[in-house]
Amino acid sequence: MKRLLLLSVVILSACSYLPFNQNKDQEAEAARRAASARKPAVSALASDGSKRVMVDGVEIEKVAFRAGVSSATVERMARLAGCESNGGPGAGLMSEPGPVEVYRMMCSNGTAYLAKCELRQCKALR
Repeated sequence: MKRLLLLSVVILSACSYLPFNQNKDQEAEAARRAASARKPAVSALASDGSKRVMVDGVEIEKVAFRAGVSSATVERMARLAGCESNGGPGAGLMSEPGPVEVYRMMCSNGTAYLAKCELRQCKALR
């Protein structure tokens, strides 16, 4: 009786190791469906209506200009650091308004002046 019970346990456990073709068929069907799924078309225009710009396979996102509480302070700091404005809008807020803000100003020589302001105390980044 013990041998019969042991033999049936061994046979049942051996059956659990047998591969079934049903799983392979299901995986193949799922792979076919995933390959045939349509991907959304990428628009040639960015969200602001300007042309999308790609550099080394990475899309450059344009950020709309937003004046912040410390914009005038950052513009003054940039002028003192030798960053002359190229006639653009000035120092724009890059982060969300709050106790810590990041500003960016484009200089006439093509560089960008960055500043971080914490509770209206601004420091140049770099």
